[in-house]
Amino acid sequence: MNCKQIKKTFSIRAVLESFGLSPAKENRRTAFYFALDREEKIPSFCVDFIKNCAFDFGTGRNYDVISIVQLIKKCSVSESLIYLSTLGTHAYPERLSEEIISENQHRILKINEIRHPALIQYLELRKVADQKKRLWEVHYELEGRKYFGIGFKNDSDGFEIRNRYAKVCLGAKDITLIQIGKDRTSEIAVFEGFFDYLTFMNLESQSEPACDCLVLNSTAMLFKAEKLLMKYQKILLFLDNDKNGKSVAVKIKNEYHDVEDCSLMYHNFKDLNEWFMAEGSLKK
Repeated sequence: MNCKQIKKTFSIRAVLESFGLSPAKENRRTAFYFALDREEKIPSFCVDFIKNCAFDFGTGRNYDVISIVQLIKKCSVSESLIYLSTLGTHAYPERLSEEIISENQHRILKINEIRHPALIQYLELRKVADQKKRLWEVHYELEGRKYFGIGFKNDSDGFEIRNRYAKVCLGAKDITLIQIGKDRTSEIAVFEGFFDYLTFMNLESQSEPACDCLVLNSTAMLFKAEKLLMKYQKILLFLDNDKNGKSVAVKIKNEYHDVEDCSLMYHNFKDLNEWFMAEGSLKK
């Protein structure tokens, strides 16, 4: 992969998050961070998530993912590329398909168990209506207009929101870890999205999973799970059968012991849920 491809493949947001950096303020298209190389009281480092580039108003310099790593780590281009390769694939097009709405952009109006007929119908379409107890019905306001959707909570108290027409994240983007009640288990199942986790629960013969479960909520969130995965003796992967999913699967298999890629069971489909929608009558 050459420099031009890397600039398109890796998301600036994901790279900055890998250094523990969050925006001071943001909207749908852009965000302002405090300068990466100096102290300041007013954030001047502007990131354009659509163009996947940044501009420092304090110095007048433009940045891409490679030069950002160079600036933070004070390293060469080749060393920057090595660092980016350790993050896995943070696919820029995939991140654009989901809108991340920060806390100051929306207002949550109501959260309750799922009751709305349209949301129940959508869960039935995805063949996971039996798992609605693991979800919320979230009503929220955005730019003066009211919306609602199926909400799946992440570990930063943000909500992954889905319905027939929307794919957004309200609040901070994060992973979701579901533990079975023990201090530590030997096995964990990893999913890209929560519909695959719900599908997995449909396939389980009991009300709670036999192992811990981790929902990445985006392949770009893998870096937040890297230390967590080290605690487990076995990792079961239920990732998507696309470029991102396969890249993350390869990274996990290369870095951890005893990893089982379960995507073989749905190899002719995009993901576990799509397979289940087509083969829902099959037993585990």
